[in-house]
Amino acid sequence: MLSFNIEELLKRNKKSKYWLCQKMNITNRNLNRIINGETSSISFKYLEELCKYLNCTLSELININKDA
Repeated sequence: MLSFNIEELLKRNKKSKYWLCQKMNITNRNLNRIINGETSSISFKYLEELCKYLNCTLSELININKDA
């Protein structure tokens, strides 16, 4: 199962979820669904934007949990 380090990266960059939602033009509900693993797919566009705005690489953004 994949998980996202969005909240940790936001803290590292001293930014809020509200700020990220505004930059990405995404609703808070949809961002929370990504963070909580409640979505079954995510577009390359969102992955690219997350990396851009969180100043990270894909390997920093995504964890692969082998136990799940």
